[in-house]
This record gives sequence, structure tokens and C-alpha cells, in this order.
Amino acid sequence: MLSAFEIRNIVGIIGNIISFGLFISPVPTFYKIYKSKSVEEFKPDPYIATVMNCMFWVFYGTVHPDSTLIITINGVGLAIELFYLAIFCWYAESKSRKKVGICLAIEVLFLGIVALITLLTLHGTKKRSLLVGIICDIFNVIMYASPLTIMAKVIRTKSVKYMPFTLSLANFLNGCIWTAYALIIFDIFVLVSNGLGAISGLLQLILYGYYSVFHQNKEDSDSKTSEVQLSTTATA
Repeated sequence: MLSAFEIRNIVGIIGNIISFGLFISPVPTFYKIYKSKSVEEFKPDPYIATVMNCMFWVFYGTVHPDSTLIITINGVGLAIELFYLAIFCWYAESKSRKKVGICLAIEVLFLGIVALITLLTLHGTKKRSLLVGIICDIFNVIMYASPLTIMAKVIRTKSVKYMPFTLSLANFLNGCIWTAYALIIFDIFVLVSNGLGAISGLLQLILYGYYSVFHQNKEDSDSKTSEVQLSTTATA
């Protein structure tokens, strides 16, 4: 019979696969930037926020025992998000490149300060996990607030074209699998962030189902497809 630790590892591997899918979901957007050689109205803010989120979850994994799978997926996610931002900076104007550089520098500085405080003043995994876990959950709550604007737009326009079904489903599954991961060997910080993520994804699916069935909009043939930019995170 499998132990709880082994079952959690299996669930975590599944979570890594789903999270990886979320991390690469913006590839079409960045391919479009590459083809057009222009960022147009594209905003880097969600990806800057995801860089911060991934860095802190990687740090959380280093101070919390048995969190290798959290470190691996967020490490991969961090590399992917930095690659996206590199593409953005290559084709963006100098003002936008400067903004990205300043934001990333602030994030690294903030992480460095938190890391120093955590490692020098707090002793033991419980105290360190508590501080870093609270910070991670705060950032995840902020990031999970971002789809609320899209959901409000769906309700206002009675159209689901601004909220892709596959992304909403992936967010829901991601939240559920990492919630299960947190419950097998209890981890309150992973549970809080991903429990909220599962709820957020479920609400998006309910909205999608309602408006796609009962409010089938006749879209204008010349309407411009919206580029949905949602933050993604492995443990969110």
C-alpha cells in the first residue's frame, strides 16, 4: 500500500503537469508579438507579478520540508515567465523596458530582504514557513483577484469570448489538484491559495456555462478578438 508521502508525490507530479500547461498557455500571445515585431497594447504586468509569485514559492519550498515538487514547478515557471518578459523587452519601447527592469529589480530586492530576515532572525522550519507562507498566500490572493475583472466583463457583456473555457478549466483543475496535495500531508499555506484558486476556477466555469447556454451572443463579424492576459502560478 502506498504511503501518504508517496500518494502526495503522485498528486504533486500531476499538479506539475497541469501547472506547466498553465505556464505555457500564453505562448500564442508571445508568438504573435514575435511575428508582428511589436507588443502593441500588450501589458507585461501579469507576468511581472507571476515572477514574484514563483520566486517566493521557490523560497517557500526551500524553508518548508518535503516541498521538492513545489520548488521544481515554480522554478520552471520562473524561467518561462522571465523568457516571456525577455521577448516583451526585445520588442517594446525603451520606456516599457525600463518599467520591467525596475519592477524586477524591486522584486529581487524585496525577496532578498525577506530571505535575510527569515534566515537570520527566524529559527526552525515552522517559523520560517509561517512568514514565507503568509507572504505567498497574500500574493496569490492578489493574483486570483485578476480574473474578477474578466468575470465582471462577462456578466456585463453577456459574452464569454473574453474568458477562454480551456484556461478557466485548467485553473480549476490546477487549484483542485494542489488543494488535494495540501490535504494529504497538511500544508495550510498551499491549501489556502489553491482552495481559493479552485473556487475562482469553478465560478469562471459556472459563468461560462450559464452565458454560453442561455446568452448566446451574436458577435459582430468585425469584432476584435481580445487577448486575455491572466496570471498563472503553479500553486494557485
